[in-house]
Amino acid sequence: MNAGLPHTVRTARPEDYDTVIAVVDAWWGRPAARDLTRVFVDHFYETSLIAEEPGGALAGFLIGFLSPSESSQAYVHFAGVAPHLRRSGLARELYERFFARAREEGRTVVKALTSPVNERSIAFHAALGFEVSEPLPDYDGPSLDRVTFRKRL
Repeated sequence: MNAGLPHTVRTARPEDYDTVIAVVDAWWGRPAARDLTRVFVDHFYETSLIAEEPGGALAGFLIGFLSPSESSQAYVHFAGVAPHLRRSGLARELYERFFARAREEGRTVVKALTSPVNERSIAFHAALGFEVSEPLPDYDGPSLDRVTFRKRL
């Protein structure tokens, strides 16, 4: 529960993609849907989380996975909370649940990344104890600079 606003958290299902993608651009205030393709929810739903308000409205989500190539690592690809629930503790709850799952699976590091202009995300990850990199030029290709996050579990 958070700030008097009840919600439930459950494991994602492939059909959640349509609900999530319908709100991403509005929640971000800019085009962001292109960074969350269906493949992430179709193939990593068992390690992803959906938070719902009473009545079933989407409250938040975390799309994450256990790295198939780096057995010590897990990765958060995308996370979001409805604007009216920000600063309620819901994002922290989603991350803590993901950390717990990663630990259960023997993972010792969680990684994530964002654009250098996403100051809110950078501050949030730092507050959760992630190590935050300096902006890395061309990390995801020409003119696609990124800030990376790393947290030891």
